[in-house]
Amino acid sequence: MSARILAVTTGRILRQLRHDRRTVALLVVVPTVLLTLVYYMYADQPAPPGQPSLFDRVALVMLGFFPFIIMFLVTSIAMLRERTTGTLERLLTTPLGKLDLLFGYGIAFGLAGAAQATIASAAAYWLFDLDTAGSVWLVVMIAAVNAVLAVALGLLCSAFARTEFQAVQFMPVVVLPQLLLCGLFVPRGEMAGWLQAISDAFPLSYAVEALQEVGAHAEPTGTMWRDVAIVGGAAVVALVLAAATLRRRSG
Repeated sequence: MSARILAVTTGRILRQLRHDRRTVALLVVVPTVLLTLVYYMYADQPAPPGQPSLFDRVALVMLGFFPFIIMFLVTSIAMLRERTTGTLERLLTTPLGKLDLLFGYGIAFGLAGAAQATIASAAAYWLFDLDTAGSVWLVVMIAAVNAVLAVALGLLCSAFARTEFQAVQFMPVVVLPQLLLCGLFVPRGEMAGWLQAISDAFPLSYAVEALQEVGAHAEPTGTMWRDVAIVGGAAVVALVLAAATLRRRSG
């Protein structure tokens, strides 16, 4: 994998993303709008003694969810378009390798996810007074790693889709179970044993745990760094699997 080719690929994808106004609006505007809804849902809910408010707990996790959901959707469709239009086939006749392409996607959309998380976090902390013990920049870092994971899973799933409709259908299969079992609605330790085992296998569970560690501790903890490493490792594995299953064109 060449660093120069990787940089050129990342730049190409970022330029394409910049010219797609709808996607930019999805990345920038939608998370803030959703945070506004969450704020007004929970603003009047009293906080338990010695515990963070409901808004603080929910909004913190949502800052990790937004890049995961949006990047999975955008990436799976973008890669499918590269295949159906023949762009991917032309690219792979050049010195560009599959890993160069997929890691370029991971870096480009990871940067986009970091920008999205920064804007959403700014709204959460300074408009809605989100309160966490840890630094906002740790939240942004975890959200960016989560975005890379979503990109990797989106690229992997896009290899098995022939149309954009099929690509979207992977969302309830890949994304929703992770949202339900990540520990936001029910603590993972209180789940039935078999559900907890499934939750332990989902990388999003560790992203949520890392965010909760930031919410509860002023300094980065060993658990937080372990969880971030697990999420990052899962992203690398998914990117390698995506490269192994990537087809030049849709049949």
